[in-house]
Amino acid sequence: MSQVYRDPIQSEHSQKGDQGPGAAEKQYAEQAPDQYDNPFGNEDYAEVRYRTLYWWQCGMIMIAETISLGILSLPSAVATLGLAPAVVLIVGLGILATYTGYTLGQFKLRYPHVHSMGDAGEVLFGRFGLPRFGREFLGTAQLLFLIFIMGSHILTFTVMMNTLTNHATCSIVFGVVGLVISFIFAVPRTLRKVSWFSFASFASIIAAVLITMIAIAIQRPGDGKIDVTTKIDVATGFLAVTNIVFAYAGHVAFFGFISEMQIPTDYPKTLYMLQATDTVMYTVAAVVIYYYGGKDVKSPALSSTSPITAKLAYGIAIPTIVIAGVINGHVAAKYLYVRVFRGTDHMHRRSLLSIGSWVGISLVLWIIAWIIAEAIPVFNNLLSLITALFASWFTYGLSGIFWLFLNWGRYVENWRKALLTSLNVVIVIIGGCLCGMGLWVSGKAIHDDSSSASFSCAASSG
Repeated sequence: MSQVYRDPIQSEHSQKGDQGPGAAEKQYAEQAPDQYDNPFGNEDYAEVRYRTLYWWQCGMIMIAETISLGILSLPSAVATLGLAPAVVLIVGLGILATYTGYTLGQFKLRYPHVHSMGDAGEVLFGRFGLPRFGREFLGTAQLLFLIFIMGSHILTFTVMMNTLTNHATCSIVFGVVGLVISFIFAVPRTLRKVSWFSFASFASIIAAVLITMIAIAIQRPGDGKIDVTTKIDVATGFLAVTNIVFAYAGHVAFFGFISEMQIPTDYPKTLYMLQATDTVMYTVAAVVIYYYGGKDVKSPALSSTSPITAKLAYGIAIPTIVIAGVINGHVAAKYLYVRVFRGTDHMHRRSLLSIGSWVGISLVLWIIAWIIAEAIPVFNNLLSLITALFASWFTYGLSGIFWLFLNWGRYVENWRKALLTSLNVVIVIIGGCLCGMGLWVSGKAIHDDSSSASFSCAASSG
């Protein structure tokens, strides 16, 4: 790797002093492109170009990636936690995710060569003389997280097929079908091509959730009792919290998305587009479905209505079940692809080597995701395990670390900086608590659950 590590204090702050909001964007715009190690290199005469996304296309990809599986688990989280605490957590964590997402954007603009969490780890640990360790540590974590999310989508596809067909065949067969379909949609190499899929994904999840809300309001399967607060044990409550955190777990792919934007400084617009959309949708869907579904509302939430309505909703949700997983699979494959071919012309060619490598990498990743889906066939437990291991850090904790790194040595230079320092220290602590507690409760839940066996033909459970 050829990245040059520049200390943010010595190279910028010590020379220019404090930089207010927008300074990183201005700096990016003023620098000549050849001063940076762009992850895709020079694309002036390339056969395949990657940096082609408009900000709204990137926003649609981010929405399609984020608003999918997460929204399906929120009504059951509300039922577990109670209406008031759940709404506070959904809105509060959404606001916090907006701030942490903005910090990721600032880090990317400061270090434009960063394409993945592995690149970011190289920068972070490079300050302490351990760039290779940082790259491998965070890069591997990002890849594992994305593969787990891919597995979640294959699992949801299996649940959907069991619902539509009344479990007409072995669940493993449905899982393989989901694997094949996802792999086919993952063939395009650029996010711009994938972005057109995202419109179908967004339309499908909107339609599916609306059908579920209308149907459940008419059928009213709940007993009419709404719990503003509930009395539950710590393990059960924290399991529900991890499902809310998972709903905001798109940050792991943000560096890759920004890298393929035509104008990276437009990123804040894409972030606000995403966060406004998902926070509103999460809150409305979770409250309405819980209100009419009651304390026994199911997860995924599409299963909470009558069999006929559930089949209709699942059928309409097929695009988002597949495409949201495909987007995460694309980011995972792109991480390996860029790492292998970075600095060469192979990324920009339509040769047997370049196309074959992309297809091979994607196929291997989807097979691994299928194995994970079959090994942990319980929707909520899989989400909580993923959240504890990865989302706790990629969505929250690491963002605080990035901010502390970018502002090294300036933590208390004025009252505003001191407040932001405190906030980001708290964010790091939140990430650590979500990880530690989440691992405990998800491990306990997977151990205690005997309703589904690994690699079983039985209908996968929610």
